[in-house]
Amino acid sequence: MAQTPQLKTNRHDTHSTTTQGGSWSTKRIATLAVLCTVGFITSFIEIPIFPLAAWLKFDPSGIVALVAGFAFGPGTGVLVAVLTWFVHLLFVFDPYGVLMAILSLVSLVAPASAIYRHDLTLGGAVKGMVVGGLCSLIICVLANLVVTPLYTAVSISDVAAMIVPILIPFNLIKIILECVGCALIYKPISKALSA
Repeated sequence: MAQTPQLKTNRHDTHSTTTQGGSWSTKRIATLAVLCTVGFITSFIEIPIFPLAAWLKFDPSGIVALVAGFAFGPGTGVLVAVLTWFVHLLFVFDPYGVLMAILSLVSLVAPASAIYRHDLTLGGAVKGMVVGGLCSLIICVLANLVVTPLYTAVSISDVAAMIVPILIPFNLIKIILECVGCALIYKPISKALSA
């Protein structure tokens, strides 16, 4: 007797959000939602970390985006970073701060997680964080030169004068905190995500 081929369905209870070749399961979407929520909540934790520039603050949302990138790839990490800050913008209207946060995180998370994805070792993670950190540092300095004069009364020459004493040290400390935070929590979280 010939067997009847099974039909593929798009029923809501199949717990899949893609076709056979896709990789976005319901579990992955739920995990993404949780990561975005945690990123959003932590974006409101503002810690002054550099006494010379009390207006520049560190928030742990970058750690969440970096963990997402390491766990699911650069696209997901970037998505978590961008969604976190777009939602933040709905509650605190600060387009300048949001733009700077997105540029900072995307330039860190994308290269770091792309390198780690191709070398899933501690060495790959460290190399990714170093390259991502350098990219983020460069982007933050350049973006400050362009964006800050557009949104504030600070001139380009005043921003340029802040590069060495304020912008580079602050962003280095911020990047190190994000990378160390990710390194400390990534393994336990990745085990929980794969369970």
